[in-house]
Amino acid sequence: MFEHVDMQFNELEVIQEDNKRWYVTPEGKQYPSITTVLGHHKKHIIQEWRQRIGEKEANKISTQASRRGTNVHKLCEDFINNYEGYLGEHLPSNIELFNSISEILNTNITKVYGQEVPLYSDYLGVAGRTDCIADWNGRRAVIDFKTSSKTKKREWITDYFKQTTAYAIMFEERTGLPITNLVIVIAVENNRPQIFEGKRDDYVKSLKIDIKEYADAT
Repeated sequence: MFEHVDMQFNELEVIQEDNKRWYVTPEGKQYPSITTVLGHHKKHIIQEWRQRIGEKEANKISTQASRRGTNVHKLCEDFINNYEGYLGEHLPSNIELFNSISEILNTNITKVYGQEVPLYSDYLGVAGRTDCIADWNGRRAVIDFKTSSKTKKREWITDYFKQTTAYAIMFEERTGLPITNLVIVIAVENNRPQIFEGKRDDYVKSLKIDIKEYADAT
């Protein structure tokens, strides 16, 4: 059983337009989502990929990956929330992916501060919803759940660390509780899961550069 800390967070209004997402804070400020900001500098890479394999195949792959990620994330969320029927009616393939990381979560996560937490930062001027804030091996961390069709190298997932860095800053700004540890848990199809850990302060500078570039471009 996972221990949960009772913490209250303000829900944020969401505005979705042209494949971009903004959040409206309780004070009425409108901030872009951190995923929208970080996705901005990869737009040309995605467009080249779609042109290379064709729109139909690209849509198929993107849809499958999105559904897989959503379902495995839901399994993680319900598992950590101590729901008895967390397996529900999920497809066997998604359950298999989740099962590859379930014991890792059970072993490393103890105290849980929140899941799917709506957050924003006036300092960074961004907002978002983080997967999980919890103690990982006894240290408070931002934990992100990912799925992949193949194993990844650390240098390929810099944006994952920038994203979790943003959440760490948002969480401290909203609660006063500092977070310096970042954890990326990747369930890999037909392979062993991957765990990557990092430090928030290693990514703050590059994160702020990306935020400024997005602001300048829009």
